Amino acid sequence: MKSVGIICEYNPFHYGHLYHINKVKELFPNYVIVAVIGGNFTQRGDVSVIDKWKKTEIALNYVDLVIELPFVFGTQAADIFTKASTDILKALKVDAFVFGSESADIDKLKKIVKIQGSAEYNDKIKYYLDKGFNYPTSLARSLKDLGITLENNPNDLLGIGYIRNLKDIDIRAIKRTNGYHDLDLDKISSATSIRNALKNGTNVKEYVPDLCYKYLDDLHFFDDYFGLLKYKIISSNNLSIYQTVDEGIENKIKKNILKAKNIEELISLVKSKRYTYNKLKRMFLHILCSFTKEEAKKCTKVNYIRVLGFNNNGRCYLNYIKKTCRLPIIAGYDDSYLAMRIESRVNNIYNIKKDDFLEEYKHKPIIH
Repeated sequence: MKSVGIICEYNPFHYGHLYHINKVKELFPNYVIVAVIGGNFTQRGDVSVIDKWKKTEIALNYVDLVIELPFVFGTQAADIFTKASTDILKALKVDAFVFGSESADIDKLKKIVKIQGSAEYNDKIKYYLDKGFNYPTSLARSLKDLGITLENNPNDLLGIGYIRNLKDIDIRAIKRTNGYHDLDLDKISSATSIRNALKNGTNVKEYVPDLCYKYLDDLHFFDDYFGLLKYKIISSNNLSIYQTVDEGIENKIKKNILKAKNIEELISLVKSKRYTYNKLKRMFLHILCSFTKEEAKKCTKVNYIRVLGFNNNGRCYLNYIKKTCRLPIIAGYDDSYLAMRIESRVNNIYNIKKDDFLEEYKHKPIIH
């Protein structure tokens, strides 16, 4: 059986994602589509507007197999995020991979990957980081010094990581139809613009497929948890134990937490040229979820594959691959894995505003 992998968050699923999947089907007809999906919290440090089980139900209308990207990898910087998600796809032995990209220039991205292996590049990026620039700026400046212009496009940056880690399969890039940060609603709108509209009470029915719209009822936003985050920061004696809280920034956080009324205000009060918006949001997410540096050190490698859902094609592929897959394939909750125990904790936090919710260990894969 042939398979093609995608990596996604669907926060929420929209027509751009549908365009991506349809292109995948055009490029690789009759391939099983394996989707590695971020859960209730995302790589850019946000809260998913709908939970991972609803996202799985939506995805299974279009893909064959949905695999969870654990929180411990899915809410980290691009290098960790891309390494873990592609390691899952490699373990599942996909034959091809397709990602969305602002430039869709595979040759250029491959050239960047090659340059990043050089001593000259390493010296340059260390120079700019030591100057106090954040990583994306240091990356762009280092590449510019070496003759390559790279815009600060989030999906191109992720694409570099995907290409670096998936060297032996067919990789394709599909050009995005809009910018990630676009706020204007259109037929193919960005997830950012749709989330912004939802937060403001705007009806988005015409901007998402019907199969997604019906799930946009019980919505989650970071500000729903801001009171919890504020309490956590105020009551903590040592914020530096949490993942990505580095270089004394905890003092600045403590100084400004009482001034902020929401997450955006807190970020604006703490932001500096060393800390990007997304890095700060990931940091506050890690504090909210009590994700410590010690836990992160113990969760550096993917050591299981958790199935969130499948259709008949997905079931057949799991049966086909399970004997040769180097990682155990798990169809439920297994607390022998630290990453799974952390998953349970953070998903309880995600669901804390509900009076009644199904705990992680009670969930079974969704069969479509």
